[in-house]
Amino acid sequence: MAESVRYDLADGVATIGLNRPDAMNSLTAETKTALRAAVERARDDSAARAVILTGSGRAFSAGQDLREHAANLEAGRGLDGTIQDHYNPIVLAIARMPKPVIAAVNGVAAGAGFSLALACDFRIASEKASFATAFTRIGLAPDSGLSWTLQRLVGRARATELLMLAEPVRAAEALELGLVNRVVPADRLDAEARELAERLAAGPTAAYGAVKTALDHAATADLADALAKEAELQDACAATADHANATKAFLKKEQPVFEGR
Repeated sequence: MAESVRYDLADGVATIGLNRPDAMNSLTAETKTALRAAVERARDDSAARAVILTGSGRAFSAGQDLREHAANLEAGRGLDGTIQDHYNPIVLAIARMPKPVIAAVNGVAAGAGFSLALACDFRIASEKASFATAFTRIGLAPDSGLSWTLQRLVGRARATELLMLAEPVRAAEALELGLVNRVVPADRLDAEARELAERLAAGPTAAYGAVKTALDHAATADLADALAKEAELQDACAATADHANATKAFLKKEQPVFEGR
């Protein structure tokens, strides 16, 4: 049996691939456990300086595997703890990753699959991609951070519409709404995602991590608190070898070489 989640590391880029193409990369308990392990592996690996999350086949991820979910309902287990045990830790691990994460959205991203894409820092979508919140279509509320991320990208009014009506959003509309950074031809998706990932992998990793931390903190802080957090993060970045070397390169009118430390 093929692994449900693949992990590859090359040239500073860790690629995490959901690999259940026949099931549209829907998420079973086993797949979620493997995905969390892969995300944490990328987080902890100093050789991985950027991360790509993608899917195999025609879907990014259709979200929760409803066959498994139906069996849990039939057995009286309900959601079986999957939000607390699986989805929440995965989303937090992606969002708090101290390095850039790119979602290469190759096809359908629905439900928790949509949530996973929005947890990433960049989203590059194939022209064949589509997005759907999906939850209300089966009588559920949003989970996996979608209520938090979606309204911050498109505003509360549009987020309410997308969550309640749960109608699919095609790639071109997703770009207009600000859900994705760019839309590319399907046959260019892997190359475009790889090009961006390699550019980020060659950059100042600590500074990128600080950007993520600063934005997360400022989202719920007042100005004084945000200024204090920026000062703390700037002190940490100023102590890195990358900053020292880049400053010297600037004074010499040379291009800096970042080593991620």
